[in-house]
Amino acid sequence: MKTLAEIAAQLQGYDPQALSADAVNDFLTRLVEPVAGTEQVGVFEALGRVLSEDIVSPISVPPHDNSAMDGYAFDAAQLRAGAPLTLEVMGTALAGKAWQGNIGEGQCVKIMTGAIMPPGLDTVVPQEFTQPAGQARISIPPNLLQPGDNRRLAGEDLTHGKPALHKGARLGPAECGLIASLGLQSVAVHRRLRVAYFSTGDEILSLGEPPREGAVYDSNRYTVFGLLTRLGCEVIDMGVVRDDPALLEAAFREAAAKADAIITSGGVSVGEADYTKAMMKKLGDVAFWKIAMRPGRPMAVGRIGNSVLFGLPGNPVAVMVTFLAFVRPALLRMMGSTETQPPLLKARSAEAIRKKAGRTEYQRGIVTAAPDGSLHVCTTGNQGSGVLSSMVRANGLIVLHHDQGNVAAGDEVDVMMFAGTV
Repeated sequence: MKTLAEIAAQLQGYDPQALSADAVNDFLTRLVEPVAGTEQVGVFEALGRVLSEDIVSPISVPPHDNSAMDGYAFDAAQLRAGAPLTLEVMGTALAGKAWQGNIGEGQCVKIMTGAIMPPGLDTVVPQEFTQPAGQARISIPPNLLQPGDNRRLAGEDLTHGKPALHKGARLGPAECGLIASLGLQSVAVHRRLRVAYFSTGDEILSLGEPPREGAVYDSNRYTVFGLLTRLGCEVIDMGVVRDDPALLEAAFREAAAKADAIITSGGVSVGEADYTKAMMKKLGDVAFWKIAMRPGRPMAVGRIGNSVLFGLPGNPVAVMVTFLAFVRPALLRMMGSTETQPPLLKARSAEAIRKKAGRTEYQRGIVTAAPDGSLHVCTTGNQGSGVLSSMVRANGLIVLHHDQGNVAAGDEVDVMMFAGTV
C-alpha cells in the first residue's frame, strides 16, 4: 500500500495547492484498489453488482437455428432471379419443439417465430409477403429474398465455451437478462462496498431540530445517501458530528473500523474554525487539496486505518459535483468495476458561457433534443455552489475543461448526464 507521498511522487507537476481535475482522478486511480471479498448472489439480487470473475457461456444462445419471424421456411437453392417461387405447405413448425417430417423440392413448412429450422431449410419468407397459390400452396414474389434471410443461427448471440460477460462488468437489467438466458441461477460478484458518511459543523441542523439563527438543515447527508445507494453501496449513516475533538475522533475511528471508505462534508476549507482537518491529520495519512475547479475547490483525500477518506466541501452543489467527478469513479474502482468514468456527450450550447482557462468548471445544464436529433444544452442560471435547486432543474453537468476558455452560443461542449447517478 503506497503512501500519499509515494503516489504524489509519481505524478508529474503534482501541486496540492493547484491540482487539476485530471490530476485528481489520476491520483485517486493510484490510491484505491478493489476490495477483497466475493459472494454468490441470485440473478434477482445481482442488479448493480460487479462481476468478480468472467461468466463463460455453458450453452449456445440460441441453441438451434431458428426462425426470426412468422412465415414459411424453405430451401433458398430453389430461388431463381426474376421468377416467383411456388411452394407446397407440408405442415407447421411451432416454437418449443422440433418439427417432425421430411421436406422435398417444391415444399416448405409454415413456421412460427423462434421455432427450430427443419433440416435442409435455410430461409424464411415473412407471412405477409406471400400470396395464396391454391390448396396448401403459397407463392413468393421474385427478387424478394436472399439465402439465409430471417434465420437466426445457433450461437449467434452467445457461443458455448466463450465469455459472455467479463470480470469487472457492472450488472444492469440487460446483463441480468443475459445471465438468465444462460440458465444460471447465481453469479460471483464483489461484496458490497461499505461507505460511512457524516456531516460536520456546529451550524448543521438535523431534521427534527428547531431552526436557530445562523444554522442550516443538513441536505448533504441525504444527497450523499442517495448517490451511494444509487451506486449500490452499503451505506453507514453516522448523521451530524459537532465541532468537538472527542466527538470527531470517535466518529472517524468508528467509521474506519466499519467501512471501506469514509465520506465527510464540511471542515476542509482553508481557515475553517473547526477541528475536522486537525483530526484527519491526527488519525491518518491525509492530503488537503485546492483543486482548480468550480464548484468544489477544497477537498481532503487519504487513508484512516484501512479506509479511504474523501473529505468534501460543505456547500450542497459542491458536494454533489465533487462526488460525481471524483468520488464516484474511485468508489466504482473499489467495487471492482472496469467502467469507472462516465461518458461525456456532445451538445451545442444555447448560450454564451464565460469561462477562465486554468480550471475545470462543472455548470449545471438542461439538455434537450432538437427535432433533427442533435443535443442542445443551456445552463440553469445561477451557478452558486449553495443553489441546490439548480441540481434539481438540471439533467447533467456542462463540463468546461481545464484549458478551455469562453464558450460562444452554438459551440459544442461536453456534458456529463445525470441519468442513473443522481
